[in-house]
Amino acid sequence: MTNEPYDEYAQPYQPQQTQQWQGQTWDTQVQSSYLPPQGQQGQQGQGYGQPHQEPYGQAYAQAGYGGQVPGDPGAYPQQPAYAQPQPAYASGGQPVAAATADAEAPAADAPRLTAAQRARAEGRSPVIEPGMQPAALTALLGLLLAGGAAVGSYALLVPLVLLQAVTAAGWFRLNGMWPARQGIALAFAGGVTADIALLVAGRENAPAAILGTLGVWVLLTLVLQLRSHASPDERMYGLMATVASAALAIVATGHLAAEPHAVTVGGVAVAVAVLARAIPLPTPVSVVVALLAAAGAGIAAGGVTGLGSDGALLGLGAGVCALIGHRVASYDYPSRFVHMTAGVALPLAAAAPAVYLLGRVVG
Repeated sequence: MTNEPYDEYAQPYQPQQTQQWQGQTWDTQVQSSYLPPQGQQGQQGQGYGQPHQEPYGQAYAQAGYGGQVPGDPGAYPQQPAYAQPQPAYASGGQPVAAATADAEAPAADAPRLTAAQRARAEGRSPVIEPGMQPAALTALLGLLLAGGAAVGSYALLVPLVLLQAVTAAGWFRLNGMWPARQGIALAFAGGVTADIALLVAGRENAPAAILGTLGVWVLLTLVLQLRSHASPDERMYGLMATVASAALAIVATGHLAAEPHAVTVGGVAVAVAVLARAIPLPTPVSVVVALLAAAGAGIAAGGVTGLGSDGALLGLGAGVCALIGHRVASYDYPSRFVHMTAGVALPLAAAAPAVYLLGRVVG
């Protein structure tokens, strides 16, 4: 076979400025089969100006053309064997894999939704009620309050401080603010301060001790939030959450301010109410059963403490407040941590005002 028809292939290879492609395509890979390999200084010692010495028949045989060069009849008896699969391209010229990755990238960076947010987006109720385990812990803490009140004020102080700590932590987590160590510590300190003020002032001055501590803590929280460097919206949100958490922890001091018999009846009533509410029944039926159980527990505890049938009213009032706290702990950001903190503490913290006021009425 003569080389005259292919004199252009016999010319020394000269580098040309060609368009640079970002990825491999069928055209660039086939084109690389026609171009002779560039000189490698480490192997042949030849530069770009040296002619290529390898026979073209051998080069095309290695590329899969059966030893034939372009121009011959039947020069393409078989397709070249490609070493790597070629990417599929979308309509915009972008590889499908890259387009798919770009489409999935925002989804990967999107914030994770809580169960309540997902339920709200799907049009379902965002309320997820605590189960039996948080109810059992609430019942245990309520019985500790009842037993501590029967022993004395300082024995009541131990479970009360635990209740205030769990209330402060649970309220911040319920509002989606975590970690919030300063806010939790501030709210808990407010509850402990109210306890100390009440012990110093006496049970007869309980309203002044509780309301005075609450006023001071609202002012202190406001001053601390004004010194914050956060945005105005974040400062307002933190202010409201801290004030609410401190108010709940301070209001829980009402158990210490109430008459001991009233605390005993209220603690037992709340314990029975939350356990009955945790029974898997339809919500209206469960609420009625829980309230009846609270009233019955109030009667039973009232018979032991000397309140008699008046314990039914106190137990019913404490049960109503406990179910309100239970409902609040089921809303917005429910999670296991919320259920094991706010779900445990809020029923008892919310029942404190009823225990104090109804205790004075029936006492």
